[in-house]
Amino acid sequence: MKKTERLNDMMRYLNGREFFNLSDLMEKYNISKSTALRDISSLEQLGMPIFSEHGRHGRYGLLKNRLLSPIIFTMDEVYALYFAMLTLESYQSTPFHLSVNKLNEKFEHCLSNTQIKQIHKMKKVLQFEMYQHKHVSLFLDKILASILNESACNIEYTKNNQTKSYPVQFFRISAKFGQWYAAGIELNTNTYRVFRCDRITFIEEEESTARFSIDELLSRSLEIYQSENSINFEVEIADQAKDIFYKEHYPSMEIEDGHRTVIRGFYNPGEEEFLANYFMRYGHSVISVKPESLKQMIQDKVENLLSHYQKI
Repeated sequence: MKKTERLNDMMRYLNGREFFNLSDLMEKYNISKSTALRDISSLEQLGMPIFSEHGRHGRYGLLKNRLLSPIIFTMDEVYALYFAMLTLESYQSTPFHLSVNKLNEKFEHCLSNTQIKQIHKMKKVLQFEMYQHKHVSLFLDKILASILNESACNIEYTKNNQTKSYPVQFFRISAKFGQWYAAGIELNTNTYRVFRCDRITFIEEEESTARFSIDELLSRSLEIYQSENSINFEVEIADQAKDIFYKEHYPSMEIEDGHRTVIRGFYNPGEEEFLANYFMRYGHSVISVKPESLKQMIQDKVENLLSHYQKI
């Protein structure tokens, strides 16, 4: 391991410790005592707040005056972080209190002019396919805070010009197809719900202890979502249509890729239309559909669509 790589790894290793001895570094990195001493001196020069305690049981410690000691990044790591940050530009809202422009400015202040020119050049030639988030979600930060605090919330939710109130314990935030969604348990009915975040018009976190732990909700999320009256489906598709599934699918479905390519899963009563719309995207790649009721709904939608285009 090169010295720069060792120092970088050493900073991450020591960030999680309050005290350490020379022997800790010598053993972990297979280095001599003199090399360990030189490495400690190098870390101090890089700004790591190390102090020594002398005496028979002497040791080194780290001042707790900062969250993290400085970390050295390779240029490939700098590029990766920069482009990860750029993905935030497609979001109207984020769960974080930040300005993407200010974050970008702060990031570039840490780089040399040569490095800045290089990442700007890369930005011109590298393109990422992202859904633009056009709707503003005002309460993402509060939803995230309630999840981390494992607390319940009272929310007001507007859909089809109707506003309803729900007591909810959220456990997941996701971004899909240009929208933010929050999954949770509606506590009055103990049912799984997914809320579109831009439709949440009010949220208030409760101080009382939540009914479930986050780990419990995450592990049971699919089980909670599936109702007692759920309906199993099986749709065989042509092999070349697998890409459609990989681009967009849902937790309640999975693909089996063997001598046949089959999408299996379940849907709850009332979700037939949503599922029919989904499988219409596969067009002529659909080979068979079960149950018959789902196939019939897809046929009805195709006929309605044909009728529409014949009229225009």
